[in-house]
Amino acid sequence: MKSNKYLEELRSKSASELNEELVSAKKELFNLRFQNATNQLDNTARIKDVRRNIARIQTVIVEQANASKEA
Repeated sequence: MKSNKYLEELRSKSASELNEELVSAKKELFNLRFQNATNQLDNTARIKDVRRNIARIQTVIVEQANASKEA
């Protein structure tokens, strides 16, 4: 599945890379919402995909933080 490969990529990244990825995803979401408000967005499903990717990134960040606390 596509999401499993994406999760594997995220888990292999460092915390700073994940934070950069999170910032860029949030910027993309802002731009998509702006385009949607001005009726310029063709694929509205992209908003849902980006929101889910943000949640995945945040989940991996928390997983790594918990793993470092336990170690």
